[in-house]
Amino acid sequence: MVAYILGVVLFALGIGVSLALHEAGHLLAGKAFGMKVRRYFVGYGPTLFSFRRGETEYGLKALPFGGFCDIAGMTTLDELTPDEERRAMWKQKAWKRTAVMLAGPITHFALAFLVLYLLAATLGLPNLTQKPVVSQVSACVTDARTDAQLANPTCPPGSGGPAQEAGIRPGDEIVGVGGMATPTWPAMVAAVRKAQGPTVFDVRRGEETLHLTVDVPRLERPGAEAAVGVAGISAATSFTYGPVDAFGATASFSAEMIGQTAVKLTEFPQRIPAVVSSIFGAERDPNTPVSVVGASRIGGEAVQAGLWQLFFLLLAGLNFFMGVFNLLPLLPMDGGHIAIIAYERVRNWLRERRGKAAAAPVDFTRLSTVTMVLVLIGGAVMLLTITADIVNPIRLTQ
Repeated sequence: MVAYILGVVLFALGIGVSLALHEAGHLLAGKAFGMKVRRYFVGYGPTLFSFRRGETEYGLKALPFGGFCDIAGMTTLDELTPDEERRAMWKQKAWKRTAVMLAGPITHFALAFLVLYLLAATLGLPNLTQKPVVSQVSACVTDARTDAQLANPTCPPGSGGPAQEAGIRPGDEIVGVGGMATPTWPAMVAAVRKAQGPTVFDVRRGEETLHLTVDVPRLERPGAEAAVGVAGISAATSFTYGPVDAFGATASFSAEMIGQTAVKLTEFPQRIPAVVSSIFGAERDPNTPVSVVGASRIGGEAVQAGLWQLFFLLLAGLNFFMGVFNLLPLLPMDGGHIAIIAYERVRNWLRERRGKAAAAPVDFTRLSTVTMVLVLIGGAVMLLTITADIVNPIRLTQ
């Protein structure tokens, strides 16, 4: 129980730090471009303490989740003092305003990359694409009708498994079996199960591709109606890298996670009905969205089970989600502000081409209704997911 509580607290703290760094990104970018940052606070609610350094007030509020960065003149609705007029954010060049708004989401991507890099160099990155890489080579293979027999085969002295005798080693990638390409581990297993007797395995080892002949026996396996081909190899579920190789591996893994995040965002609306159903007793679909509460609970379960790799993957994944979500071209997200900046820039460029003066900035009062509707929808979704995560949470184990 102590480990679970520790995991929940650590994950919630990680989310809070992520959100605070998001606002710090806006703070640093705004100051770098000479804009006036009035306030930077971590958390919400009553102020616990604050101090002023230069023209900015820094502080901590009672609820240390998230924060805010008050930049003078972020929109034309902002009331400005005489000394703030010339430094108002909305009066700055479009690329500077865009950079300030991008700085928030970029901190999420940077933090996620850092977490994944450290993971790659220590605990390893999971084999998301199911590359057919060998982690272990069995000393022998025997008939097994149950999972227990499969996990604990009795190996005679001096015996060797088919793959071991053929020269296959841990770290080898099986790219073909019997002339059939095997891009994934499931494809490789399917090809081996069909094989019998001497079969050529195409093995990538470093820069070489070897062609090793494995004498594949037909053996009984749990769940199989008839004997199947068995090679005696286990899949690599994760990969660990050196300090240099970890950069490339992390970049590739990050791109994969960002792509998956974007896909999940497009599927988000269609999964809301399942969240509502779960509140009223239906089985909770593990693919439904979760709130900060649900994510923290899963993080707690991961720590309780000793699955630190999963804990950090969840934290990185949440940062990728927050980064992508904030880039959506909808107010009040950063992406909404960036979309308006882009619209103003293109509109004024077209006016210049026609010999006209630049038009006035976008009137945010005209967007207030749409913004309020989006805020209400977002609030409703947040309440739904929090409720579902309390009454019918997603669990790592049932």
